[in-house]
Amino acid sequence: MTQIEQPNELIVLVDDNGNELGAAPKLASHHLNTPLHKAFSCYIFNDKGQLLVTQRALSKKVWPGVWTNSVCGHPGPNESDIDAIARRAFDEVGAKVSDVSIVLPDYRYVTPPFQGVIENELCPVYFARLAADVRINPEEVEAYQWMSWQEYRDALTAESNAYSYWAKDQYAELLKHQDAIDRYSTAS
Repeated sequence: MTQIEQPNELIVLVDDNGNELGAAPKLASHHLNTPLHKAFSCYIFNDKGQLLVTQRALSKKVWPGVWTNSVCGHPGPNESDIDAIARRAFDEVGAKVSDVSIVLPDYRYVTPPFQGVIENELCPVYFARLAADVRINPEEVEAYQWMSWQEYRDALTAESNAYSYWAKDQYAELLKHQDAIDRYSTAS
C-alpha cells in the first residue's frame, strides 16, 4: 500500500464554473482558506448490497478519525475521476472497483472549520461495485464496516458527530436518486 498524503501530491484548482486554474500542493492547500478544487466521493457496494463505510486514519490532516463514505480523493492534473477513483480505492482500501457511475455530477460543498481546515470542493459523487477483496491501508483508514443503506442512514442520524460533514450533506442529496440507491444496495 502507498501512503496517500504525500507532500508532492497536487490538487487541481478550479473557478466557480469548474474551469481549471492550475495545480497546487494538496497538503499545503488545505487550511482555513482552502481554495476551490476538484475532488470526488465514491460509495462502494459489495455483492450483498452493503455499503463500505470507512473511518479516516487518525493521522490524516483533513477530518482525522471521522467516519465517511467508502473513499474520497482528488484527481491529479490530467487524471480523470474514474482513474482517480481506481487509484484511491486501491490506496485506501486495497480494492478494485467496477460498474462506476456518477450520481451527483454537480455536487459542491464547503465545510465548517474542523481542526483548522475548511474543505472547499467541486466533488462529483459516484457509486461503484467492489471487484476485489478489501485490504485496508492503516495509513488511510482507521477502521471500516459494511452497512445496509438503512443502517448507514440510521448511523448518520444517530451518530451525526461521528460522520464527516460531506457524508451527511451528500446523503441528503443522494436521497433524490433512489433508483441509483436501489440498483447498488440490492444484492447482485
